Order: sequence, then C-alpha cells, then structure tokens
Amino acid sequence: MARLINGINGPFVGKAGSVIGYTVNGVGYMKGLYKKRTKKPKEGETLNRRKFAAAQAWLQPVTDFVRVGFKGYNERFQGFTAAKSWLMKNCIQIIDGEIVIDPSLVKISSGNLPLPENIQCSLQEPNTFRVSWTPVRERGFLHDQAMVMAYDLKNGAYGIVLGSDRTSGEVLVPVYPSSNPYHVYIAFIAADRSRQSDSVYLGEFWVLKS
Repeated sequence: MARLINGINGPFVGKAGSVIGYTVNGVGYMKGLYKKRTKKPKEGETLNRRKFAAAQAWLQPVTDFVRVGFKGYNERFQGFTAAKSWLMKNCIQIIDGEIVIDPSLVKISSGNLPLPENIQCSLQEPNTFRVSWTPVRERGFLHDQAMVMAYDLKNGAYGIVLGSDRTSGEVLVPVYPSSNPYHVYIAFIAADRSRQSDSVYLGEFWVLKS
C-alpha cells in the first residue's frame, strides 16, 4: 500500500499496483517493479556496471567529505550520489581493458565559493601535511572553513571536513607512513554552510615507512 504525500494530487511513497513511488530531495518519482532479467547483459551494460562499482568503491571511504562538498549540487543529486556521477563522467579511463580512476580529475567538492590564492601543500615532520594559502581578510569570507583530505587509496582518508578558517592560512593533517601515495585535496565551505568551492587537487605525496 502506498502513502499519499500532500493529498490526492501529490506524490506517493510505496507500492501501488505495479508502480513504486518515492521522493528524492522533495521531488516525487515513479518507477515500475523490478523484473528479474533473463537475457545476458550487453558488453556496454557490463562495462557501465564495472564503472559504477569502481566509482562506488573509490568514494565510499570519503563519504563524509563528499556529502558536504556536493551539498546542493543540483535538484536531483547531491552528496555522495552527485560525487559519483561526476567521477563516472569525468575521471574514468579504460586502459588495457581495466578501469582506471585518475585521482587528479576527481572532485571532493563542487561549487562557486571563491578560493584563496597561493594554495600549496608540503610534507612536514613527523608525518604531517601542511596545506597553506594566503590568509584572507576580506569581509564576508573570514570564517569560511577549509576542508582538507589526504587519501591513501589502499588504507583510507585522513583530514578534516570543517577545519581552519581562511584567516589562519593553513591546516595541518597528520597521517601514517604508507607504501602507497597520498592524494591531497582542499576545498572551502561557507561559514553559513550555504555553498562551497570547487576542490583543488594538490598532488601525489609519499610518506614512506622508515
């Protein structure tokens, strides 16, 4: 039995006959019931499924970051779903039949909030990334906060979703030594959480075990 939302003319949630109703971000949608498929999927469908799985696996460890970074992406998609859509469209290559995700093309945030100047990343002892920028004193942007992420694709992500504000000029991110590189990103989140910047890929860094 389906449940009516906003009366007889509004969207519904649940099953009604052969149709399922649901809402996403306040927008109502309908789809037919799932039917078990008997035909073998075509080559293109199989490839799309593999891309979907690869994007899902790449983003799952950084859910907390992209949930904030892709907030309000558009009316239909935001958060993790929007980040995955961007990754699948812009960051996947097929090399010798294998799916390869280019970290330098991935976004962990999307928006029109201005970025500060002279963003840089350096490795400091002991095992700490220093991400810096020119401190901002401009009214209206003083308390925007930096989101910094250092991602070891094998062992997970380190960083802070809402870190130092623009006036500080830096964020320090402790990490663990690893035999894999870290991919470092930064974005800024508005003080009132109304919008965010595009993320910037700062490069690949190694923190080797001694």
